[in-house]
Amino acid sequence: MDKETIHYIITYFSNLMTNREKLALKSHMFTYKTSDNPEMRKILTKRNWISSDPEITSLLQNDYDEFELKIVQRIMAETPEKVFFNNCSQCNKLARTPYAKQCRFCGYSWHNLVAKFKIDSVFQLTNRSFYMLGEIVEGEINPYQLMDLTVLGLHKKIKIESIELGDKPNNGKPWNGIGLGTNELTEEDKLYLKQQSFLHPIINIITTQPI
Repeated sequence: MDKETIHYIITYFSNLMTNREKLALKSHMFTYKTSDNPEMRKILTKRNWISSDPEITSLLQNDYDEFELKIVQRIMAETPEKVFFNNCSQCNKLARTPYAKQCRFCGYSWHNLVAKFKIDSVFQLTNRSFYMLGEIVEGEINPYQLMDLTVLGLHKKIKIESIELGDKPNNGKPWNGIGLGTNELTEEDKLYLKQQSFLHPIINIITTQPI
């Protein structure tokens, strides 16, 4: 695991640390800050801000980076579902914080993100729209929002012109799900999306208005 990911988890998910780990982290921080001030270190030690407890100091007996790594490994082994990795949907790299809405690496922005949609398949209804069938992973989807197809390799943001719910034919078979319809794709685009749909990709749904 790289240092950037370790720092991300330690910084933003410290609530998942044990009390001993938190005390050891606090002790290390104040030990470092008082490295050139012995008197202050004595004061903080008396206040137990710098721990002398063997159970705490034993956690820091090796390299500090190793201490952080062990914390993160434990967290990811015990409660991985509680850690949110805010990865860019364009380049898949980790954003600076869990709350960031723009990638510091590729510059992709998701400030107007309102939902995420998983594509299971695509189909064309005769004399009607081209539909992407799937499910909402998070958020709420409404007509006239935009499907951002950048993650699929199509640099297009197409309007959701209709939403179909419930049982509809898909290659002659009934399905239960949500279909997002559009008329803004070329035949070449449609063929490409049919090929990509087998991977069940997740696309961003965005609004044209800042949120």
